[in-house]
Amino acid sequence: MEPERPILRYQKKTNKKMLRFTIVYDNTTLRDDLPSDWGFACVIETGEKRILFDTGGEGHLLISNMEKLGIDPVSIDEVFLSHIHFDHIGGLSEILYHNPNVHVFAPAPLRGIKHATKVTYIKKAGQVGKDCYTTGLLGDIEQSLVIKTKSGGVLIVGCAHPGMEVILPAANEITKIHAVIGGLHGFNKYKLLTGLDLICATHCTQHKKEINEKYPDNFVDGGVGQVIRFDR
Repeated sequence: MEPERPILRYQKKTNKKMLRFTIVYDNTTLRDDLPSDWGFACVIETGEKRILFDTGGEGHLLISNMEKLGIDPVSIDEVFLSHIHFDHIGGLSEILYHNPNVHVFAPAPLRGIKHATKVTYIKKAGQVGKDCYTTGLLGDIEQSLVIKTKSGGVLIVGCAHPGMEVILPAANEITKIHAVIGGLHGFNKYKLLTGLDLICATHCTQHKKEINEKYPDNFVDGGVGQVIRFDR
């Protein structure tokens, strides 16, 4: 018989004047005590709630990294899943084990989510919370999240499978985007990034070096432990 697994608990802290992104799962890491792995997950603190964007591939590693970063899985209010590839949804069952009291926003092709308080399957663009919007399912494969700030919109993507040439215009219809965080896969249409204040390339991005070279003042590398803050 397996021993009962402990449920982690930490104090929930929010800052209503600050929007904070903490990368908790990525291919690279900024700290020796935070292991990296193929996949992506990021905790977003809006001041009103905590959103887990994607869940990486391995649930135990996700929870471990969250624990070391002082983020309680019980404090997560919502889970936003970009697409159905395992390296973005593999940790979902572990999150729901620790905290079933979440609202999951899932791409429509992903069905059968159990043990969550509420599940909304996304097809079309729309508002999913205060200052929070989904681009809708683009290319029939992936949704991205847009959060409005006083400086413009922050766009967070999983793998950018539909192409940034599709995602950015869709996001800009919601609000003018000034920052992008997430995996960009083989994206190389670099001029599309002109005018952005921040570009944080993570996970599957194949051309980090080239993006950094073209936008050195705006580029921020990803990695587990990276924290990015914006004024609300």
